Amino acid sequence: MDTTHDNVIGGHINSTIGFEMLVREVMTKGVISVTKYESIMHVADILTEKNISGLPVVDKEKKVVGIITQADILSMVGVGREHTFKDLLKYMLGEPLPERRLGDHVGDIMTSPALTIKPGSNIAEAVRMMDEKRIRRLTVVDEKQVLIGILTRADILKAVIKKIKMA
Repeated sequence: MDTTHDNVIGGHINSTIGFEMLVREVMTKGVISVTKYESIMHVADILTEKNISGLPVVDKEKKVVGIITQADILSMVGVGREHTFKDLLKYMLGEPLPERRLGDHVGDIMTSPALTIKPGSNIAEAVRMMDEKRIRRLTVVDEKQVLIGILTRADILKAVIKKIKMA
């Protein structure tokens, strides 16, 4: 990719990278998923152990029915956007926060339906969807809505940086 003066507009690289790269080339495959019947504590363990921020929720046919995120779990115990990290630490040490318990299972607090994208879509479309909906990840599904991957902002950033460095 040419980043000479002619291809830099307003300090931004004028690029077609997002239209050239497909979701299937960038997505994470072999995604961990959960069902809506699993316990929230089990999901919280997975998220922390694997250092990930969200998981697709699937039915028995592996069709995506929702998504559960760290934010969903934190809001369940009363840690909303208005709470600081310091508030969360106090809560972990036993100080109470406003309790907003909604249930014990993933299906009680997951976001449903999850936004999905097809593997043949381009990255520009994925970024537009994420930006419009203010989300951090998209589940990637085949023509039967079966989970085949996940696409995160980090996946996109890594791919774009790699592409720029190769140019």
